[in-house]
Amino acid sequence: MENYRIPIGRYIEKFIDFFVENFSFITKSFSEVTENGLEAVEAGMMLIPPLLFILLFSLLAWYLSRKNRGITLFSVLGLLLVWNMGLWEATLSTISLVLISTLFAIIIGVPLGIASSMNNIIYKIVFPILDIMQTMPAFVYLIPAIPFFGLGKVGAIFSTVIFSMPPAIRLTCLGIRQVPRELVECAEAFGSDRWQKLFKLELPLAAPTIMAGINQAVMLALSMVVIAAMIGAKGLGGEVWRAIQRMEMGMGFEAGIGIVIVAIILDRVLQKVGARN
Repeated sequence: MENYRIPIGRYIEKFIDFFVENFSFITKSFSEVTENGLEAVEAGMMLIPPLLFILLFSLLAWYLSRKNRGITLFSVLGLLLVWNMGLWEATLSTISLVLISTLFAIIIGVPLGIASSMNNIIYKIVFPILDIMQTMPAFVYLIPAIPFFGLGKVGAIFSTVIFSMPPAIRLTCLGIRQVPRELVECAEAFGSDRWQKLFKLELPLAAPTIMAGINQAVMLALSMVVIAAMIGAKGLGGEVWRAIQRMEMGMGFEAGIGIVIVAIILDRVLQKVGARN
């Protein structure tokens, strides 16, 4: 079979090289804008004293979780523990990476999900691609990030957005398609056009499902940001990667605990927000 081998890898390399050679000005511009925005977010977070940040973050968690004391207490104690372990700067870096990556994933994913729910042709094109994206190993997404954006946080954001986007698309489409047909027909009987049905009926009813997709996107973004430490994303993932290289098991577990704390806080708060909708 070696004589009849299909050179898939070589075709993929040529495809990536073509984009790098002809569209590098776009990726460079995007890289500069994203990096400046990320640095501004991180700098803004670092300006806030840790205790004040923990207080504000916990109050936000308390408000978004509908005054849930358990989530609020966990946020306070968890972030205090992270600060005590000396991982405060790495944690803020990870949170900023997750926030920006999730923002891009939502901006791209939710409109694609809406379009897929409204048009069967788009649905049949997008969903097989999502199947491939969700079965592809996470490490593979790091490969195109390097030639497009180089080593560093922007490449990490690119791979994280691609990895975390599928749930936002799938669950947005699912939520809209699950709106009862009787309600849609009722809206049509009252003279609603397509956009009125979408914004006044379908999206409000689909909001819990869409929020579940956003929640999953945040969790996937957090996991990918950790993996992206291999290409210079730093943050808590960088601490884990450094611990692996130096065989410092204690430091690795401490960074892992920090990741778990951030993941639990974000997951529980987003679950409450989704339930409220």
